[in-house]
Amino acid sequence: MNVRRLIPAAALAGAVALGATALTACSGAGAGTGKDGKLDVMSSFYPMQFLAEQIGKDHVTVGTLTKPGVEPHDLEITPKQTGQLGEADVVLYLKGLQPAVDKAVAQSGVKHVVDAAKLTELEVHGSSGHDHAHEGGAAHTEGEEGHDHAHGEAGEDPHVWLDPVKYAEVAKGVGAALEKADPDHAADYRKNTDELLGKLTALDTEFKDGLANTASKTFITTHSAFGYLAERYGLDQEGISGVDPESEPSPARMKELQAVAKKDNVSTVFFETLASDKTAKSLATDTGLKTDVLDPLEGITDKSQGADYFEVMRSNLKNLQKALGSK
Repeated sequence: MNVRRLIPAAALAGAVALGATALTACSGAGAGTGKDGKLDVMSSFYPMQFLAEQIGKDHVTVGTLTKPGVEPHDLEITPKQTGQLGEADVVLYLKGLQPAVDKAVAQSGVKHVVDAAKLTELEVHGSSGHDHAHEGGAAHTEGEEGHDHAHGEAGEDPHVWLDPVKYAEVAKGVGAALEKADPDHAADYRKNTDELLGKLTALDTEFKDGLANTASKTFITTHSAFGYLAERYGLDQEGISGVDPESEPSPARMKELQAVAKKDNVSTVFFETLASDKTAKSLATDTGLKTDVLDPLEGITDKSQGADYFEVMRSNLKNLQKALGSK
């Protein structure tokens, strides 16, 4: 199963302190507010936007650099958007996911920046789940061959929001950062953060219970975005491509996946809503498997199986239960 190479731990208990340090400012004063008196928050893409909206509620105006329907990995920032970044009170992004955003943030001169990648523990995940240790299981050694695809500065997997526990760590840090940026409404941000943490804890329990007893533990997906989710709930992710959903798999990888599907009783090849399903359907046709949606939640569109993070995550759970043969 997959080898985990961990960067220094950032436990949930320390997320408040991380939130304070993740938000950088030129002075100790709180951020200014927009014309409507609300904190102006610019997010990089949907999972960050959702946190800002859920925690900030009536006290914030939230914008996003990645519009609905745009694949976040492919985002290009216009000069106008870079200018808009500089006008925000707070910028919330996840460094390593969108290189164009990383560059724009660095050039924008924003005083208050929250990097979600600093609010939780990042790991390196390969496209194959079979070099990956479940909790309590024996990991393979560092020297063994995997299918690692570098992503971000040190090859870390940025898709932390697909694990409700890690997303909760990020949420707690974001809440602390908003408190620092807008201390007048700190009590409300704490209350909203606690409410969101409660919902994420409940979602974690649903996944834990719903995937505890399945006929298979292996799922195949076009986008290797589900490493944290797989690890959390004792599953094996087999990605057709790496963490970049548009990368083309090699013929050798496709042949390997055909063997995995047969060996591990895989029934379904998953594709996502924001990228092409051509490769998934090709593999499914070659192996006689079905196809279904497993949404990496990088954006919400009219094709999404839900209107927000929680609805789509619950749709993902149902689709996984069906594909894995939940008992």
